[in-house]
Amino acid sequence: MLTAESRHHSKLGPIIVMGVSGCGKSSVGQAVADHCGVPFIEGDALHPAANIAKMSSSIPLNDEDRWPWLDIVAGHLASETLAHGVAVASCSSLKKIYRDRLEAGAGVDTKFIFLNCTRETLERNQSARKGHFMPPALLDSQLKTLEPPVGEARAIWIDGNQPFEIVIASIIQALTAEG
Repeated sequence: MLTAESRHHSKLGPIIVMGVSGCGKSSVGQAVADHCGVPFIEGDALHPAANIAKMSSSIPLNDEDRWPWLDIVAGHLASETLAHGVAVASCSSLKKIYRDRLEAGAGVDTKFIFLNCTRETLERNQSARKGHFMPPALLDSQLKTLEPPVGEARAIWIDGNQPFEIVIASIIQALTAEG
């Protein structure tokens, strides 16, 4: 059901909150979706069992592991955006080629919210979360794989080191300026 807030944001289209493990994609994505009154898609929940097993064993994913998962995330995001005008997903989207594939599947107006964090923030956030399959041991591989969205007009850079409320307010302000 569309709320007054979601109707206000209905021209935003698909939104992906992106960044390396521990940047706060899930918490931030859920908060942005709640603010807009639209669906939130937890990208990690869509990983195939083989990917989860691999990461749980501290083995980094490769491109071949990620392609089917990216397609699943894009499909869910496209479906929810079609139904609601806007939807929010969390997805690491570490490489430009991954963002290109997500955008091709979710819609050409896909926006990427890049949570840019220091290593200290990432380590603190990873150590605070419980029960997640992504071990802190894979942080280096994520940082090595990351291609920040430099020069990508579809990307909104957010300083993820700030307090949570400021991160959310910054995103809402940026999306309002875009919408």
